[in-house]
Amino acid sequence: MIVVAVKEGESIEKALKKFKKKFEKTGVVRELRDRQKFTKPSIRKRETKLKAIYKQGLQLAEEI
Repeated sequence: MIVVAVKEGESIEKALKKFKKKFEKTGVVRELRDRQKFTKPSIRKRETKLKAIYKQGLQLAEEI
C-alpha cells in the first residue's frame, strides 16, 4: 500500500504528483503489461543484451 504524507497547506496536485511518482517506482503497471503476453526467455535475454550494448555505446560516446 502506498502512503503519501500530505503536509499542512500542501495542494492536492502536489500530493497526487507524489503518489504517481511512488506508484510508477513500484513497477506495477510495467509488470502488468509484461504479463499480458508471453515472451520466450531467449528473446528476453536478447533484448536485455541489446539494451546493454546500447547503454554502453551511449557511455562511450559521452566519454569522448
